[in-house]
Amino acid sequence: MGNRLLLAALLLSSLSAQAQAPTGRFSRAAVAVGQPLDYELRYEHAANEEVIFPDSLAQFAPFEYVGRTWQPTRTARGRSLDRTVYHLRTFSLAPVQALQLPVLVLRGATDTLRLLPPAAQVQLRRTAPAPGSAAASPPALRQDLGQLPLEPAFNYPFWLAGLAGVLLLAVGVAALFGQRWRRRYGRYKRRKNHVYFLAQFARHAERFTLSRSAPVAERVVVLWKNYLSNLEDTNLSSLTTKELVEHFNNDDDVRRALRATDRVVYGNLLSEDAQEVDAAFQRLRNFAERQYELVAAS
Repeated sequence: MGNRLLLAALLLSSLSAQAQAPTGRFSRAAVAVGQPLDYELRYEHAANEEVIFPDSLAQFAPFEYVGRTWQPTRTARGRSLDRTVYHLRTFSLAPVQALQLPVLVLRGATDTLRLLPPAAQVQLRRTAPAPGSAAASPPALRQDLGQLPLEPAFNYPFWLAGLAGVLLLAVGVAALFGQRWRRRYGRYKRRKNHVYFLAQFARHAERFTLSRSAPVAERVVVLWKNYLSNLEDTNLSSLTTKELVEHFNNDDDVRRALRATDRVVYGNLLSEDAQEVDAAFQRLRNFAERQYELVAAS
């Protein structure tokens, strides 16, 4: 049993002697706190060996891992060279800091050889005086109570919150009073249109009285139809006289007035017809006012 252990130890030492140790070095001799620093790891080995370099999960203390840049394996005359540059930085205040990254060599399915390069060292370059020295004492402070001018800044959150509040208030007011305001505006618009219709109707009726012209009488009827169409939100302009009378439930004023105007527009204009048209216009005006009162009261 002892001979077997001795033979295994001699074989392991022989393999270790044949494997060349990797080398690792820093890119500079001194570094400041937080300053980027590169560590280069190189390993030259036989071309048939499988080699694994450390990744981001390796132990880089007292340094912090930032990244790495690896180079493809270069092989010449049966020897291969692997090279990886690790990008590090340190925040440790130790005056001298060292690093050793291992290289793994795979030998068969179950055997792995772990090789360590000589420890590489870097010195910490201080940018502040060492504690306890005379230069490390804080400088004398000078009191200055003068106010410095500041540029006014636009308070976006405040104004956005205010705008949101105004919008919510407007939505609430519209929900509470919107329908009432719409009805009030509708009544105002309807009253304004009615006054305008009466003025236009009186002007056209006066023109007919002066001219006794059939086209003027036709314009009076068209004006009357258009007003009632807007008042009732219906389309009356395309209806015939018979259809209009039926639409207004055979109203006597509408029936007599439209028949009189039809005789003037489509027949010969006689003196007695002209007098009857004057009365027809008054009937159309009276009917329009009654319809306005009905719609306004509803």
